[in-house]
Amino acid sequence: MSDFDVIIVGGGSAGATLAGQLSEDPKLRVLLLEAGRRDVSPWIHIPATFFKIMHKGRDAVMIEGEPEAQLDGRPFVVPQGRVLGGGSSVNAMLYLRGQPADYDGWAAMGADGWGWDEVLPVFRALESNDTFDDAYHGTDGPLSVSAPRHRHPLSEAFVAAGAEAQIRPNPDFNGARQEGIGFFQTTTRKGRRCSSARAFLAPARQRPNLTIMTNAPVDRVTIENSRATGVRLADGREITARREVVLSGGAFATPLMLMRSGLGPRDQLDAHGIPVIRDLPGVGENFQDHAIVPIEVKTRQPVSVVGEDRMPRGALHMLRYLWDRGGLLSSNMVEAGGFVDVGGEGRPNVQLHFMPGYNAAKGVMQIEGHGVTYSVCVLRPRSRGTVKLRSSDPAERGIFRSGVLSHPDDLALSLKALRMGLSLLDQPALTAVLGDRKRPAPGPDSDESLTDYIRSHAKTVYHPAGTARMGAADDPEAVVGADLRVRGVGGLRVADASVMPCLPSGNTNAPTIMIGARAARFIQEQA
Repeated sequence: MSDFDVIIVGGGSAGATLAGQLSEDPKLRVLLLEAGRRDVSPWIHIPATFFKIMHKGRDAVMIEGEPEAQLDGRPFVVPQGRVLGGGSSVNAMLYLRGQPADYDGWAAMGADGWGWDEVLPVFRALESNDTFDDAYHGTDGPLSVSAPRHRHPLSEAFVAAGAEAQIRPNPDFNGARQEGIGFFQTTTRKGRRCSSARAFLAPARQRPNLTIMTNAPVDRVTIENSRATGVRLADGREITARREVVLSGGAFATPLMLMRSGLGPRDQLDAHGIPVIRDLPGVGENFQDHAIVPIEVKTRQPVSVVGEDRMPRGALHMLRYLWDRGGLLSSNMVEAGGFVDVGGEGRPNVQLHFMPGYNAAKGVMQIEGHGVTYSVCVLRPRSRGTVKLRSSDPAERGIFRSGVLSHPDDLALSLKALRMGLSLLDQPALTAVLGDRKRPAPGPDSDESLTDYIRSHAKTVYHPAGTARMGAADDPEAVVGADLRVRGVGGLRVADASVMPCLPSGNTNAPTIMIGARAARFIQEQA
């Protein structure tokens, strides 16, 4: 348990990528520690059944925040993958990078070398796209990116309604322009999910220099003379690392591990009797997430996906899927969407997601019958939250306040976005297939009533980030530098979505995988 060069804590989107790529160097002995189990559930690998993972609760955990006044007194609840592949094993598989200005913004905030010109080649090298081969896309990388095998007629109607509303059709949200409406590409390969565990770990498992330990939660990093020497598991065992420890636990687990290791805001560490090794006030601050506001509408005919998982139709769909990996089960369900500029900002600031069924999220009161759900999402929120220690016990999940909608600009833009989303219901393509609106409840749609609805129904779209952010050396809130090294501690890096200075304008899985790949490159270059 001591013969390792690099220990990676967390086998999610970034950690699995990092372990797979780093172990390509036979001179490096790599240990990957994952708190959850292997990705053995069949529901993980069939695209349409990812919601079953959330409901079963074994390979995903619900991080429940404190009640928040701006959310109508509700806690903000964020699911997190607890399985090899992490979020990439339980998400809706959308492949989106964001906008070039997002990464140039990171560089301007002190993450030198993370501008668009630096990260685009990494995205291209990682990608194996089955549709596009151009300056924006790669075709021979380990991460499979595919066009949809299944397009539901209701999803087609939504895209058509967007075009009728003068939102331009866009076949490639990761190309020259993000703005428009269309069908998402997904991280799938021949009708199966392509998580980071499948793309990067599966080819690496037989390498003698890579060890993967599952069901191995970590308490803290062990540090001597201001240098990371290894980790202590939650069961008390210690493992040493000759060169580096990399935390890839995500926006919740990573800051808590840092604080339990004596790295974080002095007042929090003192309050829990943890010796302060480095006073890093930014640890656990800067929490961000994308929040969606759902619109749910009844269909005129029973043509949505509601009930399609029940017998006998479920069995027929499974037979079709086993035959050729096609049909409804090959769908990621969130098939269509788009990016729009609401209010003339100059680039898209709102994302649309469409699902040909009612919202099936855990904890959401279900609507009877057939219907659709589509949502609006503010892409670059200004609201910020926190993740703090509840105690020094690694079994405790911490005190979480999302801060979602706490900034008035986010609430104002959400209102404009919701009105734009509701206006799509007037387009002929949707009036032909949709009936009564269920949520928000039909009414006068005053600013007050819609604002109340936003506060009471906004929910996560599973993109927590920012709690150990990158920044310049003179930035007191920065936790890591541009090389992902933790300030003031040798041999310790962070590689996950927590290092993002701010959210990219879209889903976070692809950017997080990119962060894992860059961490591998940094370690290899400096080894």
